[in-house]
Amino acid sequence: MQILSVTGGAPLYGSVSIHGAKNSVLPILAAAVLCQSPCVLHNCPQIEDVSAALEILEYLGCRTERQ
Repeated sequence: MQILSVTGGAPLYGSVSIHGAKNSVLPILAAAVLCQSPCVLHNCPQIEDVSAALEILEYLGCRTERQ
């Protein structure tokens, strides 16, 4: 099992290419809550699980938009 440990005061930045699968999109949506700036995800599957996750994020006060 891999462990990713982030310490220090330096801001993180960059991009990651991930295939559009439910198993990758749902954790990324959850992690987006931690960002202070807007997050744009491309190639998200049109499935009920993703729609439900977006509804949960909106309930928590996040703004979401699907195009």
